[in-house]
Amino acid sequence: MTESGTMSESTSIVIVGGGHAAAQLCAGLLAAGRAIGVHLVCEETELPYQRPPLSKAFLKQPQEALQHHRPESWFADAGITVHRADPAVAIDRLGKSVRLRSGKQLRYDRLVLATGARARRLPHLPDGLQNVAVLRSAADAVRLRELLAHVGHLTVVGGGFIGLEVAASALALGRRVDVLESAPRLLMRSVSLEVGDHVLQTHRANGMVVRVGVAVGAFRIGADRLQTLTVDGVETPVDLLVLGIGAVPEHALASAAGLQCDNGIVVDEFMQTSDPAILAIGDCTNFPEPTTAHRLRLESVQNANDQAKVAAATLCGAPQPYRAVPWFWSEQGSLRLQMAGLGSHDATRFRRKGSSDGSFSILHYVAGRLASVESVNAPLDHMAARKLLETRRNVAPEIACDSSMPLKAHV
Repeated sequence: MTESGTMSESTSIVIVGGGHAAAQLCAGLLAAGRAIGVHLVCEETELPYQRPPLSKAFLKQPQEALQHHRPESWFADAGITVHRADPAVAIDRLGKSVRLRSGKQLRYDRLVLATGARARRLPHLPDGLQNVAVLRSAADAVRLRELLAHVGHLTVVGGGFIGLEVAASALALGRRVDVLESAPRLLMRSVSLEVGDHVLQTHRANGMVVRVGVAVGAFRIGADRLQTLTVDGVETPVDLLVLGIGAVPEHALASAAGLQCDNGIVVDEFMQTSDPAILAIGDCTNFPEPTTAHRLRLESVQNANDQAKVAAATLCGAPQPYRAVPWFWSEQGSLRLQMAGLGSHDATRFRRKGSSDGSFSILHYVAGRLASVESVNAPLDHMAARKLLETRRNVAPEIACDSSMPLKAHV
C-alpha cells in the first residue's frame, strides 16, 4: 500500500474462493485496473460459475451446461492466475502467505477470503451413501442429476429454498416427491406466514407431498445405501434422499489463522476482518447491517456481489461502506418468490393484490415505515420495492400504511 492508502501497482492480492463473490471481485479489480498479478484460488476444478441454475434448469435438462461467469481466456487476459482444484489449506499471517494443498506458497499484501458455505448434514448420518445427496456445488448438481434419472421417488428433508427448488424440479421431471420439514411451516426463517402458506398450498396442489412439523429420527443403512428413514416414529423406505437443511459458513481456514469468527468471519462495513491485511466477502461473512447495526450473515448472490464491490473499493484505497438493500429470489415450479429488504417479527403486514391470480405482495411496515416487501409472481412490485428501499438508505421520508397504493407512491 502507498502512504495515501491506495493500492500500488505491485500490491499482491490473493482471493480464496471460486463463487459469485470471488468472480465479482475479479471483475471489480479489472475495472479499476488492478487485476494484474491477482491470484484466484479455487477448491473446485471449475472456473467460477452461476449457482442458482443448479437447482433448476441444470437438474431438469440433461444437456444443460454450467454457466461460467467468464471464460478462461478472460482471466488470462486480465492478468489473473487461477489455481483450480488446489484449495488453500493454511494462512501464515506473520509471513503474509497462503499455502495451497499442492504445497505452493502464495505471498500476499492483501488477502480476501470468499470461502462461502457448506451444506449442513444430518447428525449421525454417514457421508458417502450412494442415495443421499446435497446441493452446493457443480459436482453435487451433476451427481444429483444422474441420480434423479434413475429413481421414481425423491424424499427431501428441509423446506427451505434449496429443498423446495430441488423438489419442484424433480416434480417437473415426473418424479414422486415428498418434502419433510421439522418446522411448523415452510420457509419459516425466510418468508412471512402468508407467503409460506401460499407456497405450501401451491406445491400440494401441484401434486407434491409436503409434511410440516415432522420429526426425522433413526436411519437404517445397508450396502452403502440409506434403506429407511424414521418419520414421526414410522419407518419409511427411501429411494433417493436430498438434504436441504441449510448451510454453515466455511470459516475453518480463517479460524485456524486466528481471525475473529462468530457464525462466519467477522468483518466491518468495509469487509475488513480483525486482521487489517485480510478481507472477507460473501456467504462466509458476519457483517453489520447498515440500518440497524445488528450483525447478520446472508446467503445470496446479491449479497456476495455487493460485498465484493465494497471489497474492491477498499482494496483500491477508496473505501465505501456496505449499504446495499438485501434482496433474494427463488423459483419453484410456477412460483417466483422475490424479497426486498429484511423482515421483522414486529412488522405490521399488508397484502397487495397483484395483476393476476396467485400474484400478490406482502408489505412489511415497522414503526409506520416500509421495511421490506415480499412478492409472489409480481416482478414489477419487486423492482419498485428495491428502488424504494434503496432510496430510503439515503433519505428518511414518512411512509403511509396504504397497501392499495402503487409501490412507487410510498416514497
